[in-house]
Amino acid sequence: MITIAGPGLLLAATGVGGGDLATGSIVGSLLGTAVLWAVVVGAFLKYVVTEGLARWQLATGETFLEGVVHRLGPAVIIVFLPFLLLWSFFVGSAQMSACGIALHAIFPFFETPEQGKIVFGMASSITGIGLVLKGGYRLFEQVMRVCIGIMFVTVVLTAIMLWPGTGQVLAGLFIPRIPDAGGIGLTWTIALIGGIGGTLTVLGYGYWLREEGRTDPEELWICRLDLGAGYTMTAIFGIAMVIIGSTIQIQGQGTTLLVTLSDALGDLVGPVGKWLFLLGAFGAVFSSLLGVWQSVPYLFADCWGLIRQRARHTEGEPIPVNTRALPYRIYLAVLGIVPMIGLFWSFRDVQRLYTVTGALFFPFLAMALLIMCSRKSWIGAAFKTRPAGVVTLVAIVAFFCWVGWLEAMDRI
Repeated sequence: MITIAGPGLLLAATGVGGGDLATGSIVGSLLGTAVLWAVVVGAFLKYVVTEGLARWQLATGETFLEGVVHRLGPAVIIVFLPFLLLWSFFVGSAQMSACGIALHAIFPFFETPEQGKIVFGMASSITGIGLVLKGGYRLFEQVMRVCIGIMFVTVVLTAIMLWPGTGQVLAGLFIPRIPDAGGIGLTWTIALIGGIGGTLTVLGYGYWLREEGRTDPEELWICRLDLGAGYTMTAIFGIAMVIIGSTIQIQGQGTTLLVTLSDALGDLVGPVGKWLFLLGAFGAVFSSLLGVWQSVPYLFADCWGLIRQRARHTEGEPIPVNTRALPYRIYLAVLGIVPMIGLFWSFRDVQRLYTVTGALFFPFLAMALLIMCSRKSWIGAAFKTRPAGVVTLVAIVAFFCWVGWLEAMDRI
């Protein structure tokens, strides 16, 4: 049964964070609502990849990491683990920074945004660790329901208060075009497509499926509906942020962006609109932090089990990662504490490094799915990727290779 906070919606809430807030509002300010179609394209690309992950897991009983190790060789772990450590540092710093900035905008107790970012960022991380340790997946799911509701309702209400006109929004959604905007229209549109939703966090979906006891191949249709609902929410959130950004002139960046944005909204729609937006922004960034804190240690624990050749199956039935075991808990502590160093860095630099590492990973994920889900002998004829899916995955590989290259060259 699909619940309001099923794995697909948890994934969507995890993938929507500070980067989406910043990118959506900046793109809206620069390009207006003409590029709303790019949000839908980005959400669709992430849906295709995550559906492939779910299809592989339900068909074979293996997580994605188990699959690549068993089919492509154990050397994959040797490459993946250093990348996971590097990405974890950047994503951890980015999540703490975003939470710190959002809380400082709500509670401006400190003299500078930088001080608020550091203190509130550390407090958010410790709170996230405590919630994950205390209640495991079930408490995480309950807290995420609250964050999802706050994030979705308040940001969408803010966009409705600033509604630019139905005709203008529909044109942006269904008539693809890219304004020149002084030569930066293409790069920011690419950033919007590539940045919507998560990157490495999409792997968490498979572990949440196991936590929900969803292992029967016949349940694939439920996963598709679940993911469809999740990525629809992602797209609506991204569309709302572009609409909000399109109504104001963005000034400032980094730690001052959210404060500037909320003040501008206050001038347009009054204090109610300002505080609605700030609550939604905090719901978005804290749900993203909590989702990362809960899901990423699964990846390390899975790698640890594969290195030690411990299969997590009992009489052929897959079982969830033991979140009370040391591999999961140690990595949770590392993820929530070590990246605090990044709070003393520029918010913009941390977000860029996080975006670069995520963009570089995604084409490899899509390529692995293209190989694994196209082999009938591996996944079975009924679950093999259809020709249209193959074409889409090839396009995803090409697109994210391009995005990764542009990010690495510091062009976006």
